[in-house]
Amino acid sequence: MARPRRVLILDGYTDEPAGFGVPPYIDVYPRYIAGAFWHIDKSIEIHYLTVDQERVDVKEFVKKANTYDTVVVIAGAVVPGKYLGGEPIKLEELKQWFRLVDKPFKILVGAAARWGLGNEGGTVASLPKSVKENFDVIVTGDPEVYILDYARYGPEHAEPWRIVDDMNIVSEVAVKGARITRQHPNHGYNLIAEIETFRSCSRWISGGCSFCVTKLYGRPKQRSPRDIVREVEALYRAGVRHFRIGRQADILVYGSASLGQEEWPRPNPRALEQLFYGIRYVAPGLKTLHIDNMNAGTIVRYLDKSIEALKVIIKYHTPGDVAALGIETADPRVVKANNLKTLPEESLKAIEVINHYGNRPGYNGLPELLPGINFVLGLAGETAETYRLNEEFIKTIYERGLLLRRINVRKVLVLPGTTMARVGTKIIQKHRNLAKRFQRIVNEYSRRFLERLLPRGSMLSYVYVEHYDARLGVTFARQAGSYPIVVEMPCQVDAPAVIRVAIYGYSGRSIRGLPVPLNANTARVTTIAKLLGRSRAAVIASRRPFRSVEELYSVLKPEEYRYFSLSGFTC
Repeated sequence: MARPRRVLILDGYTDEPAGFGVPPYIDVYPRYIAGAFWHIDKSIEIHYLTVDQERVDVKEFVKKANTYDTVVVIAGAVVPGKYLGGEPIKLEELKQWFRLVDKPFKILVGAAARWGLGNEGGTVASLPKSVKENFDVIVTGDPEVYILDYARYGPEHAEPWRIVDDMNIVSEVAVKGARITRQHPNHGYNLIAEIETFRSCSRWISGGCSFCVTKLYGRPKQRSPRDIVREVEALYRAGVRHFRIGRQADILVYGSASLGQEEWPRPNPRALEQLFYGIRYVAPGLKTLHIDNMNAGTIVRYLDKSIEALKVIIKYHTPGDVAALGIETADPRVVKANNLKTLPEESLKAIEVINHYGNRPGYNGLPELLPGINFVLGLAGETAETYRLNEEFIKTIYERGLLLRRINVRKVLVLPGTTMARVGTKIIQKHRNLAKRFQRIVNEYSRRFLERLLPRGSMLSYVYVEHYDARLGVTFARQAGSYPIVVEMPCQVDAPAVIRVAIYGYSGRSIRGLPVPLNANTARVTTIAKLLGRSRAAVIASRRPFRSVEELYSVLKPEEYRYFSLSGFTC
C-alpha cells in the first residue's frame, strides 16, 4: 500500500478518567495523530471534522470520506455523561457509517478501540464484531505510535498494540499537530486544548481503583515542563487561548521524582512552578488556564507540599478553576473493597484545604479554585448503607459552610481489564431505586451549593454564548474552563458573543441569568422582576422612557447601576 497522501480525522469525541474531548474541548488524540502524520511527511493533506459536523448530512459525509486514502476515527466515552457542546459518536453510527465508507484505509483509535464503547453507566463496555469488521485496524496501543509507523512504512509494518516508550516523541508530534486546531469549529472562540503532563496513574503499583482504566497504561511516564510549554506555545501560535492541564490522574504529583516508583509520590511544587510560569511566558494573552484531576490522598499525606503546590496553581491559573476529586464513595467498606484513594474523613480534610486556599474572589465572578467531587455507583461492596453515608457526607460539607463547584454522580461503566469486570453490573441493577433517590438528593444539594456560590444578583464575566433553543426559548452559555456552570437565559442571545450575566435562579445542574447590561427602556418588566423583584421592576417601568444615563441613575439604586444601560440587551 502506498503512503497516505490525504487523511481525514473524524473526531467522535472522548471522555476518559484523565482526558476530555467533547466540544468546546479538543483532546490530545487529533493533535497527536495529525502531528504523527506531519512528522513523517509535512506535505500530507489532513482534514479534521467533528462527528456533529458530519451528522448534518451523513450521505455527504460518506461520499466525502470515500475520497480519502486514510480515515482515522477517534471514539470512546468511557466516563459517560450529559454534554452541552456535542454528542459522542454512537455505537450505531460506527456500525452504519463505516460499512458505507469502503474505499479508504480505516483506523479506529481512542478509548473505544482500547477498552470498548459504553455510552451510559450501568453497562458493560465492549466493541462488537459489527463495529470491528468495519475497520481495517483497531489500535489498542497508543495511536501516535501506530500512525508514525503507518505513515512511514505502511500498514503491513505498523503494530496496533505498541505503546509509547519515550515521551519525547509525544512532545514532537504534539507540537507539529497543534495547527490542526485551526480546523475545529470552536477555534477562535471558546476552544479549550486538553494538555497531557503524564500518562497512567501513580497508584498503578497497587492496582489502582477497581473500575478505572487509567492505571492500565502501566508505569507512569512524564513529560518535561519544557516539552509541555513548547506544545502550549505552538497551540497559542495556532490561535488557541484556552488551556486545561487535565490529562493526568493527579496534578499535584506532576514532576515528582518518585512518580512511577511509589504509590503516593511526594508533590514537587518547583516542577509545577516551572510548568505554569513557562505557560504564562509563552502564552501571555491566554484567557483560560485550568486544571482537572487532583488526588485527595496526596493532600492528606503531604499536607505542606500540597498546600505549596496549590499556591503555585492559584498564582498562575485563571479563576473559576476546579480540582476534581475522585472520592467515589463515603463508605469505608466500599473504599477498601475497591482499593479507592481516601477514607471519608480524609476526603473531607482535602475539601477543607482546597476551600481554605482557593475560595477567594476571582475577576470573572467565581472563586479562584474550588473542589468538585465524583461519586461512582454500583461498586463492589455497595449496600443501602452506602447511599446513606454518601448523603451524610454531602450534608456535612454543606453544614460546615464549605463550597463544592460540582457533585458528579455516575453509574459504573464496567470496562474490560478492570477488577470490576468480575463484578459486572449486578450491584447497580439491584440498587436502581437507591441510585435515583440519591441523584435527587445530590441535585438539591447542588442547587444549594450554587446558591451559596453565586447569590442572587451576582455577576459572571467572560460567558460564551453557545446556542439558542427555540423550543425552550432559552439561550445556553458558559464560561470556558473546567466544569463550567451552564447559564440559561430566558431570551435569544446570538452566538458568537462573550457577555456578562447577572444571576437570578438555580437548579441542580445550572443557573439562570440575564445578559447585562439590560436595556432599561426595552427590557420586559417580567425580565427585570426576575432580578430585582416585582416592586422594583414596576418602579423602573413606570419612569420609562429614560433619555439619559443621569435620568436612569436617578431611579436606580447604586448597586443596580451595573445591570442597566440605555443600549443594552432586550430580554
